[in-house]
Amino acid sequence: MSEPALGVVVVTFNSADVILDCLESLLNSTGVRLAVAVVDNASTDGTPALVRDWAAGRHAYVDPGDLPFDLSPAAKPLPLAGASDAPLADTGHRITLLETGVNGGFAAGVNHGLAHLATDPGLDRFWVLNPDGVPAPETARNFATAPGGFSLMGGRVLYLDGQGNNSIQVDGGKMRRTGVSATVNKFLPHPGTPMPEAGDLDFITGASMVASRTFYEAAGPMPEDYFLYYEEVDWASRRGDLPLACVDDAVVWHRAGTSIGSGSPGQGASPMSHYFLHRGRMRFVRRVCPQNLPFAFAYTCYRLLRLLPKRSWAEFDALARGGLGLPPPRAVRERLSPEAQDRAFGRRG
Repeated sequence: MSEPALGVVVVTFNSADVILDCLESLLNSTGVRLAVAVVDNASTDGTPALVRDWAAGRHAYVDPGDLPFDLSPAAKPLPLAGASDAPLADTGHRITLLETGVNGGFAAGVNHGLAHLATDPGLDRFWVLNPDGVPAPETARNFATAPGGFSLMGGRVLYLDGQGNNSIQVDGGKMRRTGVSATVNKFLPHPGTPMPEAGDLDFITGASMVASRTFYEAAGPMPEDYFLYYEEVDWASRRGDLPLACVDDAVVWHRAGTSIGSGSPGQGASPMSHYFLHRGRMRFVRRVCPQNLPFAFAYTCYRLLRLLPKRSWAEFDALARGGLGLPPPRAVRERLSPEAQDRAFGRRG
């Protein structure tokens, strides 16, 4: 009897400093067969070349020394599959490298990977995992064998901070009238804090989120016009009667904020993070719950007032522009290539 199978989508953008930890930890997964699609969104730091060299054995993996479990590097060379590869074999894992050629944002990369994995009829679950995520060896199997009938399924995401690695980042999320996506159990200790009831959640974090094939085929791909943030919240709102699900023993450690500077313990969010977060929040409210627009606008004003005494003018400008639907600050716009700017902001961005 073959082991259970699970598709995995890992979207990379300038992820050379973290992607090998992610891939080696996935290859350490036990009791499961993984079809891993690494989707590169036009990295400029050599991420695709690094993945190829690592798989071929030309670049040795070096344990960073702060992982929360012992990791045995996989034997090399590893076959690196192509976009037209055959279905997953009865044993072992498979890694495919897919290059999009343009940074179309997080959801566009996820959709590229999902479309590829969905051609394999043997896969009925697709795990979206951040490239700076490091799953425990049993997490993939626990996702693959949890009861079905769900739309989106999540586990526990912990901060990988080198200081004990036992602080919860998110156990799922709930939405407020302001459009703020509140993360459940944030900063509480692990272990010792019980997982929430799935019925009490509104969404599963995109850092570690499993979509069922039934949900994917019914709801369609993730909405791509957010570019960053709120895609998974919008996607979860399209689940209809399919419930969310939680798996107690599906743990991922996360080096938060490695790509665009999202907030993490001891580190404030970057202007780029502020802009896309608040633009996404307002876009979600307008689209999904427009009756809450007054509350969402009031929250934007509240956050701006909180920033005034700090004189953090770059953050203030980014938050104001994102929350008020204005074009992005020049510094945010110029962090993206011209092609990515067209995707993120339109040609007038």
